[in-house]
Amino acid sequence: MSRSVIIDGSIIYTNYNQIMGHEKFESLLNEFIEILKEKNSPLLHALVPFKFGNEYDTKRISEYFNLLTMRNLKELSHIMNYINPELLAKFIESFYTFWRSKHRFMVRYEKYINDYNRRASIEYTMTMVADQFKAVIKNLYRQLISNITNEFPKVMRQLPSGAQTMFLYDFVNCEKLSYNWMDKIPTIWGAIFDPPAIFYTKSNKRKGVIPIEEKDILEKIELSPNEWFRIPIFVGKLLFFNFVHKDFLAHGAGLANLFEIASPKDIKNRKPDGIIIFGINPVKIPEYNKKWENAVVIKDKDVYVGIIPGIDENDYFGYMKKTTLTVHNLIMIENGNLPIHGSMAKITLKSGKKAIAMFLGDSGAGKSETLDALNRLDEVAEVDIIIDDMGSLQIENNEIVAYGTETGAFVRLDDLPPGYAYHTMDRSIFMNPDKVNARVIVPFNNYKEIITPTKIDYLFYANNYTEVSNDDERIKFFDSYKDALKVFSEGKRMAKGTTAEKGITTSYFANPFGAIQMKEKHEKIAEKFFKKMFETGVKIGEIRTMLGIKGFEKEGTILAAKALLKLIEKKG
Repeated sequence: MSRSVIIDGSIIYTNYNQIMGHEKFESLLNEFIEILKEKNSPLLHALVPFKFGNEYDTKRISEYFNLLTMRNLKELSHIMNYINPELLAKFIESFYTFWRSKHRFMVRYEKYINDYNRRASIEYTMTMVADQFKAVIKNLYRQLISNITNEFPKVMRQLPSGAQTMFLYDFVNCEKLSYNWMDKIPTIWGAIFDPPAIFYTKSNKRKGVIPIEEKDILEKIELSPNEWFRIPIFVGKLLFFNFVHKDFLAHGAGLANLFEIASPKDIKNRKPDGIIIFGINPVKIPEYNKKWENAVVIKDKDVYVGIIPGIDENDYFGYMKKTTLTVHNLIMIENGNLPIHGSMAKITLKSGKKAIAMFLGDSGAGKSETLDALNRLDEVAEVDIIIDDMGSLQIENNEIVAYGTETGAFVRLDDLPPGYAYHTMDRSIFMNPDKVNARVIVPFNNYKEIITPTKIDYLFYANNYTEVSNDDERIKFFDSYKDALKVFSEGKRMAKGTTAEKGITTSYFANPFGAIQMKEKHEKIAEKFFKKMFETGVKIGEIRTMLGIKGFEKEGTILAAKALLKLIEKKG
């Protein structure tokens, strides 16, 4: 059973028959009835008149529902005389809830046009089609309930029941890297969200370090254009082709909210730096082995290919994001740059003083949370986030500069202040909001700013495990680059439930996404960069967020933020 429902956006939906006369409606009805049969649900008693042997005639049920949109239940008694109105109303309510539990996507073929105004017109049309579909679905539900109960609800609820995300796609050939299967896959060039977009996935944790292999694989893979979509994105300045199976399209929507989508014009004459394939059946992966179960990165000639098998355990956006960023980091290391697993922001105080601070640390170390706490202090005018999770340091004109990768953030809800997620829900994607490690994907910056080289003032290791009571101990600077490298290399943290790890853990450079896989080369690059930072006046230190210490999950990052505020105030 697929959780994703793909809705044809080329149709203008104006009447109920377009919904109930569609084969997908009958298919959904069949699926819902099978679930009720497994549970031996009393709701099935509403369908007894449509039961023949052990099976239910879904075609006849659909036709009866269609008649119910035009006549009330009593008027149809000559057709079906043994319908219990209360049970049937409950069945319709449950079926409507079942529909809304699906991941709902509307897709529409539109040739990409360079002219901005014409593209805006296409996107507006798509929005109107989606709104019309949503209205028909809601009115269908209300009409059925009204004609069954013979009354109209005193309170009407505008429940989200249409498409959660709308995609515009074209077919684009990449002349620099062309495979028969690749050119046939629909390429998404635009996305429209109907917030709040809430997706429930089968997993909500990531585990393991992604193995790296070298072999030819792209020419051996075959993806069906009926089941796959290509979402081209920019990861920093690198171009990626992310192929997503329709069953995992919620993670494709996440990509669109987290990265800059590349246009067909961008990809036509440019070879991709990386390729990600998310949701492929393991039996269709050439030379598959158990080590690749969660993800693998394969270097095929001069292109890195990340593959995430389509199993329930991998149904988590963290696998999409981290595999993509692992490929980014491997390319950075090959180019002699230093990938940073961390966050960075331009901090401006009301006094006019400014600083660029970068925080390095693994998931749950308190990087984003400290910046958010800082932004809520009265003395702070603005915290302009440039990097939320991954970036890179490069040396340009004999100076250290930083680049970002994402235009959004994949944030753990449990560590955010109360109400923060609701403040941004009109532009966010929520993943499993009812579970531990619930996440929200929210945009925070524009693409131009994250790829603009930015000089940094401070580089902090985010320490979430050391408890301190003295404000002077919350930030400590290193006296030498060797002392700094020792702490940064160890990558110690208290696990926060974002991965399968527990307790105090270590991870080389707090970066299992490329750094550990190319450790020898990374060590040389890190030493070079840390020396250069000491030479050029970039201060390297440790900030104690206490996010991993019981009782300080919220207060710790606020105290760390206040310590950083004092530091910037003293800055010359």
